[in-house]
Amino acid sequence: MAGNSFGNLFKLTTFGESHGEAIGGIIDGCPPGIKIDFQAVQDEMNRRKPGQSAIVTQRKEPDEVKFLSGIFEGVTTGTPIGFVIENANQKSKDYSHIKDAYRPSHADYVYDKKYGFRDYRGGGRSSARETASRVVAGAIAKQMLGSIQIHAYTSSVGDIFLEKPYQDLDFSKVESNIVRCPDQEYADKMIEKIKQIRKEGDTIGGTVTCVLKNVPIGLGEPVFDKLHAELGKAMLSINAVKGFEYGSGFCGAKMKGSEHNDQFNIDGSTKTNLSGGIQGGISNGMDIYFRVAFKPVATIMQNQTTINKDGNEVEMQGKGRHDPCVVPRAVPIVEAMAALVLADYYLINKIY
Repeated sequence: MAGNSFGNLFKLTTFGESHGEAIGGIIDGCPPGIKIDFQAVQDEMNRRKPGQSAIVTQRKEPDEVKFLSGIFEGVTTGTPIGFVIENANQKSKDYSHIKDAYRPSHADYVYDKKYGFRDYRGGGRSSARETASRVVAGAIAKQMLGSIQIHAYTSSVGDIFLEKPYQDLDFSKVESNIVRCPDQEYADKMIEKIKQIRKEGDTIGGTVTCVLKNVPIGLGEPVFDKLHAELGKAMLSINAVKGFEYGSGFCGAKMKGSEHNDQFNIDGSTKTNLSGGIQGGISNGMDIYFRVAFKPVATIMQNQTTINKDGNEVEMQGKGRHDPCVVPRAVPIVEAMAALVLADYYLINKIY
């Protein structure tokens, strides 16, 4: 199976399955001399880990990171950083009922057809558990990036939208509630929505908005390696992501050029920022902001008709521990992938 690595100079390769002994990764290209705050890495993992609240999967995983190489006396050495995260709470029997059946909207069918084999225990490599390794690497990348700030938050759950511009939000409040929405009024509505959906044995989707501040001018490589193109690829590689837009996004398609153009100030900044901090695929020093759409989790606790590997129609119902809404736990994953992209382009920019 190919496609297990992300990045060019700052590269992450991940390994492991949802119900295997462990998951982990290798970070290649991290410069030497970076002092690592291990607690900050674990704090990022705690934001993503299962079992953290009443509105996420109740699988209990400590998600403690063990670093194997590339860090000596708390400082990066410039050699590959290897790490593992043990899987402590697998319940593979929860998946025995779908050993021969394909779950609707999961990767079961295509994995079986492509590879002639599939790990039915939670989806194996297709499980969102793989994203824990991305969060570790993203936490390292954040520490490498210094003054660059990365803020993601839940901006919608189902039809409940936080209708406030990010400039009016206090990012310090993102972690003040279990849905990770920086506005408590909307957070309460989102939490209630997720609880209601869970009682119905169903799931719901939503969006995560991310804002990148203090990004220097010049990150991004035309023509095919534009900064927003790589951010889009990073976000679309996350499980359950169905959409990505940056700057004015799809709303910009409704506007006239006279309305959309970002006019310059004398210092090179712009009066508006509908470009989303990127022009010609290169960062322009303004805030970069984008939104990522997540579909409803495919496993639902309701009867569904599907097919098995023999091509027969069968009825199945989801079992086990699953998120009714993936969005709250996706917030740190979005931040991590953004950090990986910025770290990669930071290093590329130093060379070219």
